[in-house]
Amino acid sequence: MTREKALQLRGLIEKAAVGLSDADALEGVELFGLWSGNGTAYAEGARVRYGGVLYRCLQTHSSQAGWSPEAAPSLWARVLIPAPEEIPEWEQPDSTNAYALGDRVRHNGKTWISDLDGNVWEPGVYGWSELG
Repeated sequence: MTREKALQLRGLIEKAAVGLSDADALEGVELFGLWSGNGTAYAEGARVRYGGVLYRCLQTHSSQAGWSPEAAPSLWARVLIPAPEEIPEWEQPDSTNAYALGDRVRHNGKTWISDLDGNVWEPGVYGWSELG
């Protein structure tokens, strides 16, 4: 395969990756490019890697140096479940990056599973079942 053909295929793969769910995107994080702060146009729903974390774009914009995913929560939401096989510590989400049905987290020494999509509640309060 030529380099030109490989680049063409890479472009097609990146276009197809846009339609992946967050869970599927996390299985192929390498499909998504690194965030760039030099005027790159980002569409709502686009995903980027930044600081080893996958982020989803919340609104269409052109990047600027001070608008990194960590610094601009109005523009970027961290995808909270790092990989399907990992069970991370629970983090308080906001309305832009709520937990999905079936997401698993650790909290207060227990493992929990989300009972609903759009879950922004703390495990043990509402919307979670204790696994152990």
